[in-house]
Amino acid sequence: MWLAVFCAALLVGCTQNNSNSQITEPVNLPGFSPSNQSVADARATAQAYLDEWRAEDYQAMYGMLTALSRDATSLEEFRKVYQSVMEEAALDEPEYEIRSALVDSDRAQVSYQVKLNSVLVGEITRDTVMNLSMEGGQWRVQWDYTLILPELQGGNYLRMDRQFVPSRANIYDNQGDALVAQTDAIEVGLYPDQIDPARKEELLSLLSELTGINSDTIRALVDSAPTGEDWYLPLAEVPIDRQNARFNSLMDYAGVLMRNHKSRYYFEGGIAPHVVGYVSAIQPEELDEYRRLGYQQDDRVGRSGLEKWGENYLAGKRGGALYVFNAQGRTLTLLSKADAQPSQAIRTTLEREFQVAAQLALSKFKGAAVVLERDTGRILAMASTPTFDPNAFEPINFNSGSQLADITGDPNLPLLNRATQGQYPLGSVFKIITMAAGLHSGRYSPETNYQCGYTFEELPGAVLHDWTYDYYLNDGRTIPSGLLTLKEGLIRSCNPYFWHIGLDLYQNGLTDEVAETARGFGLGQPTGVQGLDEAKGNILNPADAVDAVNMAIGQGDVLVTPLQVATFVAAIGNGGTLYRPQIIEQVAPPGGIASETFKPQVTGKLPIDAQQIQAIQEAMVGVIRNDLPRGTAWHRFTGLDIQVAGKTGTAQSGSDQPHAWFAGYTFEGRADKPDIAIAVLVENVGEGSDYAAPIFRRIVEAYFLGQPQTLYWWESAFNVPYTPTPAVTDTPGPTGSTTPTP
Repeated sequence: MWLAVFCAALLVGCTQNNSNSQITEPVNLPGFSPSNQSVADARATAQAYLDEWRAEDYQAMYGMLTALSRDATSLEEFRKVYQSVMEEAALDEPEYEIRSALVDSDRAQVSYQVKLNSVLVGEITRDTVMNLSMEGGQWRVQWDYTLILPELQGGNYLRMDRQFVPSRANIYDNQGDALVAQTDAIEVGLYPDQIDPARKEELLSLLSELTGINSDTIRALVDSAPTGEDWYLPLAEVPIDRQNARFNSLMDYAGVLMRNHKSRYYFEGGIAPHVVGYVSAIQPEELDEYRRLGYQQDDRVGRSGLEKWGENYLAGKRGGALYVFNAQGRTLTLLSKADAQPSQAIRTTLEREFQVAAQLALSKFKGAAVVLERDTGRILAMASTPTFDPNAFEPINFNSGSQLADITGDPNLPLLNRATQGQYPLGSVFKIITMAAGLHSGRYSPETNYQCGYTFEELPGAVLHDWTYDYYLNDGRTIPSGLLTLKEGLIRSCNPYFWHIGLDLYQNGLTDEVAETARGFGLGQPTGVQGLDEAKGNILNPADAVDAVNMAIGQGDVLVTPLQVATFVAAIGNGGTLYRPQIIEQVAPPGGIASETFKPQVTGKLPIDAQQIQAIQEAMVGVIRNDLPRGTAWHRFTGLDIQVAGKTGTAQSGSDQPHAWFAGYTFEGRADKPDIAIAVLVENVGEGSDYAAPIFRRIVEAYFLGQPQTLYWWESAFNVPYTPTPAVTDTPGPTGSTTPTP
């Protein structure tokens, strides 16, 4: 859009030199003297005025004008002049340098150089003069347009040609496969009431084949649709290159809508949408801000994830041509011109097909899963559910209207990246840290014995129950774990043992030992992953013995993110090195050399020695080893021929059902497949071994074997909805209250 700077009559005449190469000197008036105090005051006034311009405080600037200037121009008109120039020229904060000042008794001239930095056409430097008058004992500014640029004298104005816009760059996985790209897409949807009942099943089968949506899912949506011929069911967007004779045959069926549009396309309805993010249109209230940044009204901008983080790379450097026009609308001169620079693509650490598998593994739940390369911190998959389709944010997509309303109105918050922003109590996975704190304190060794019974009565005025007691109440057969070493305590996830450690350390002067160990494991602070927003969690020093007991099993005030958990579990698996999680491999222009390359970064070491780490590793192996059927998850890993270590967690959530956790790592040592660390969190479903452990296993199978090998206990076929009641309920987990009760 062409935008003219608001013009007003020239208020005070002055002599200007529009040359770029010479400094404009003030007019030599009789009686001017640079030696008196008024010179310093005049310079100070000019400096204050220009400082307010840099701060864009137009009201303060207006207050410094002469009475005559204010009479000729309202504050609103004055503000509009400056804002219009800044927006039209896409200017950053102006810079200036005062060169000289001359003063008569009640008049002054200050010469200065102004430097305007345009994000579109670069630097524009000019020399100009500010005239001042003495009013009421103070210097006041005689305002005119040349205070901005000399070329604006006599009603001239600026106009920017913004046609030089590079295409937005793609985002890729670690093999160069696109996760999002600029392309043609086809919107596919249905008018359910128009479907021919006789051809319904063959239509649903064809739609499933072409869109990738399960036919049962489509059938359920169609059958639950409100009656009425105008009711529309959006299904999917697919890339134009998928259009073939089979796809075109959809047009033979009644009730099908297909429309093409060209936009930013997120493949498969969103691969890692919480990582990649999405773009959307510039809103009217944002237009002024984005015009200053060189954008046009119909541009799209990154709103979350890497689309937001990498905006400057992905959008490229826009170009433009800035002209001066006279009051009659004729071009006077070209002030500056710059060509657009290519945008730069982002290559991530994600593996596209594995990412899709991780999303499917978690897709029936609310929760998150994070998969890291154990020995580098590179993120291979990050899933958060419920998920969303980023294509819904494109307004020219016919499916956008209803899809977007479903996303933004969903109380399950599908836009929340639960992997990095969700904060949860960690439950029994935290026992890894409590074990580490006990070992580090010197008061415990891996072989220290403790009698693990049904109850814990060491906290005055309270009786707490182990998970075995809850099972005993249900089946009448479960017995206490009995005498356990510390390693066996982790294998059995014995609540009383870890309550004992927390209380013992607290009562023996090591009040902050567990909290400090947790912080040493990276909890209570952001991981530092670049490109993604993340929460820091919460690790507080215990205020009393009750806090210490609660913290020892990951309850109370303990809050963590799944990414933090995957990070410290990876460190356990690799021998103690904490890596900054990495999601970006490089940033590079098309066919060019990378401008940014990201490498694994070590952020610290676990605060325990190698022997203590080994003891924890052995205990985590024992949690799932088939020849040690006392572990809390051994039955979920029967038949898995991959070396895995892990820990279950069941965290009280404040609702009827606890959160389910499973975190662990592999130790295959294969040259073709780096070992991985995984954290799985499922909200409000039950025990970690019932829900999170099977999902963990499926992710391991997908990574090493290319596809799932084992059905979930709630499935009759892969990726069908789960049933709410587990078929097997013999998996231990901390289900008793950790709040002391009389």
